[in-house]
Amino acid sequence: MPAEQKQITFDDVMEVAKTYIHRKENLALIERAAKFAEEKHEGQFRKSGDPYFVHVLNVAYILATLHVGPTTIAAGFLHDVVEDTDVTKEDVISLFGEEIAELVDSVTKIGALKFHDKEDPEYQAANHRKLFIAMAKDVRVILIKLADRLHNMRTLQFKPVESQQRIAAETLDIYAPIAHRLGISAIKNELEDLSFLYLQREEYYRIAHLVEAKKAERDASVQQMIADISALLKEHGIEFRIFGRSKHLYSIYHKMAVRQKRFDEILDLLAIRIITKTELNCYEILGYIHAQYRPIPGRLKDYIAVPKSNMYQSLHTTIIGDEGRIFEVQIRTEEMDEIAERGVAAHWRYKEGSGYDARVEQKEIEDRLSWFRDFAAYTGENENESASEYMATLQRDVFEANVYVMTPKGRVIDLPNGATPIDFAYRIHTDVGHTTVGAIVNDAMVPLNTELHTGDVVQIKTMKNTGPSEDWLKFVKTNQAKNKIRAYLAKKESDKKEEKVPQGEKALAEELRKRGFEANEYMEKKKLEGILSQFSVTNINDLYYNIATKKVHASQVVEKLTNQKRPLNNDEITRMINRDAKKHTASKGGIVIPGIESMKMSLAQCCLPVYGDEICGYITKGEGVKVHRKDCPNILKQKERLIDVEWEGEDSERLYDSDLVVYAHDRNFLLTDIVTVVSQCKAPMIQVSATVNQETLTSTIKMKIQVHNKEQLRTIIANLRKVDSVLSIERESN
Repeated sequence: MPAEQKQITFDDVMEVAKTYIHRKENLALIERAAKFAEEKHEGQFRKSGDPYFVHVLNVAYILATLHVGPTTIAAGFLHDVVEDTDVTKEDVISLFGEEIAELVDSVTKIGALKFHDKEDPEYQAANHRKLFIAMAKDVRVILIKLADRLHNMRTLQFKPVESQQRIAAETLDIYAPIAHRLGISAIKNELEDLSFLYLQREEYYRIAHLVEAKKAERDASVQQMIADISALLKEHGIEFRIFGRSKHLYSIYHKMAVRQKRFDEILDLLAIRIITKTELNCYEILGYIHAQYRPIPGRLKDYIAVPKSNMYQSLHTTIIGDEGRIFEVQIRTEEMDEIAERGVAAHWRYKEGSGYDARVEQKEIEDRLSWFRDFAAYTGENENESASEYMATLQRDVFEANVYVMTPKGRVIDLPNGATPIDFAYRIHTDVGHTTVGAIVNDAMVPLNTELHTGDVVQIKTMKNTGPSEDWLKFVKTNQAKNKIRAYLAKKESDKKEEKVPQGEKALAEELRKRGFEANEYMEKKKLEGILSQFSVTNINDLYYNIATKKVHASQVVEKLTNQKRPLNNDEITRMINRDAKKHTASKGGIVIPGIESMKMSLAQCCLPVYGDEICGYITKGEGVKVHRKDCPNILKQKERLIDVEWEGEDSERLYDSDLVVYAHDRNFLLTDIVTVVSQCKAPMIQVSATVNQETLTSTIKMKIQVHNKEQLRTIIANLRKVDSVLSIERESN
C-alpha cells in the first residue's frame, strides 16, 4: 500500500508559501481563503474519517510546492466549496473576486465529469473534451485539478474496490499524461505508480519485490560509481552535486510489458543524476565521463540542444562501469532539474513584484510549449468536430507525440511516431500543408511519405494553386493532417459539383431535344424525383452531377423519363461492324460509345490517352475501335472512320500508361531529381532512359509512367517544369 503521508497543517502551507510570497496582502488572501473553506466544510468528513478540510489543505500544500501564485493557492483551498457546500459562484465573486471564482468554477465543472462510461463512449469523449477546453483556456485550472487528483489517489484505499479501479484508470488515461505533457514528472510518476497499484496489484508487488531484492546490490554499485565520478570531476574543478535515482515502478512495468524486456535488461535501474552550474559544465562532464567509461552506442541523447516538447532538458548517456555494470547517467543544470521535476509550474513560478498577469503567463506558456499552442488552437478551431474524433486527434497528435523535428529556424515540432513531412507541414500551418509539393530533410530532397525521426531538420517546398492529394491519406499519421486533407477534398468536390451540375442539366436537356421530346416537360421536379432511386442518388443535383461526370449517361436518364428506348439509326449500326458481343461485354479502358452496349475497344498505343483527355474512336479492320487522343497526329487527317466515344466514368483504382519526354540542360543528379518528383506525385514509373547530347550539353529523358487521370498527369508535368535545368516536357506520340 502507499506509504503513510505526512499530516499537513495550515502552517505547513504557509511555511512553503512564504519562501516565495512575501506581500502581506497576498498571504492574507491565502489565509482568508483557508478560513472560509474550513468554515464551510465544517462537519464534512472523507471516507478515511478525516475532516474534509484536510483534503483542501493537502491540495493547497501541493500547489505551494509548485510555487504557484497566491490566487491559485486560494483557489486550491476553495475548489470544492461550490460543489460540496451552500456557497455559490456569486458568493465567491463577492468575497474573493472574479479570477478566483472562475478558477473554482472550472475545477468544479471538471470534477463533475465522468471519464469512464463504457455504455456511452461519445459521452465520455465529450467530457474529456470539456476538460481539455478548460485547460486550454487557463493552465492553472489543470494544476489545481492535478493537485486534487494526486491527494485523492494518495487516499484511494478508503474507497470501494470498484471506485478504486475507475478512478485509477481515469488517472492513468487522463491526468498522468497531462502531467507528463506539462513536464511535472514528480506528480506524473506518483500518479502512475498509484494507478498501477490499484489496477494491477499483483504486478505492482511483483515488480516492487524484484526491485527490493536487488536494492542492496544496486545501491552498493551506484554508491561506488558516484564516488568514482565525484573523484573524476573534482580533479577538473567542476562544481556539481551527484546522487542515485530510482526508476518508478510503473515505468519499469511499462518497459517490461510494452517493449518485452526482462527485468535485468532495463538499463536505468542503475541510474545517476549529476546537477551542475552551466550548460557548458554539462558537456564538459559528459566528455570526462566518456573519456573514463565506455558509452553504449546509440544511447546518447542531447535534450539540451533539442529540448522535449514539455521543456525538459538534460544530457542522457548510458555507460559500462566496473564489472560490466550498466549505468544511465543524466547531466543537467539546477534550472533544468527544477523544470524536469515541476515542468511548466517551475518555469512560470510565481515571481512577486514582477507585474504578474495570468493572461500574459498563459500566452507565455503557449509560446514556449509548442504542443500547448497547437493544442489550444486546435481546441478552439474544431468545435464542430465530434467529441470522439477530437479525442482521437489529441491522443494521437499530442499525448503520443514523441518525435521532435525542427524547422530551419530551430522551432521544435513534436509529432507521433511514423509522422511524415505532410504531417509536419500541417502542424506549421494549414495553408503550408495544402500547398506542399516537396520536402527537404537534412538538406536532402525526400519523398513526401518519408518517416521523420527526432533531430531531423525539415523544410517544406510549397507552390500556389496546388492542393493535397487523396493519396496523402494513405500515409499521413496525425489526425490533424487527415482532417485538414479530408476537409479540403470535400470542399473541392463540393465546388466541382456546383460547377458540373449545370453541365449535367444541359446535357440531359440536349438529349431530350435530340430525341424529339420537350425538355421542360420531362425535366419537371416531380418527374426527375420519381427516377432518382433508379440511379442510386437522393437529389436532382446529384443526378445532374453524375450525368456531367459520365457516371450516368443522359440517354439512360431519358429512357427512364420517357419510358422508351431510342432506336439505333443506320450510322450507329454501321459503327457496330466490329462488335463481338460474345467476347467483349465492356471496354477495358473504361470507354463507351453512346447508345451501343458492347463494342471491342482498346486504347491506342501511339498516343496513350488517359482519363480526362479529349478522345475519339477510330474503326479498324478486325481490331474493333482504337481510342486516340483527339490531338494524336495519326488520326488528324482521318474523317470517315472516326466515331464519338466517351469515358465511362473514373475508376479510382485504374492506372493509365503515359509516355513523357523531358528536355533539360545536363547536370549532376538531374535524373535523380526527376525520378524523385515523379515518386512524390505517387506515379509508378515503368521505365526511364536518358541520353546526353555532348555538343549542346542537353539531356533527353524518356519515361513511361502510370497515372489515374489527366489532372494527375498535369500536376506531374507542372512539378517537373520546376526542376532546375528542365527546359520543356512533352507527352510523346508515336
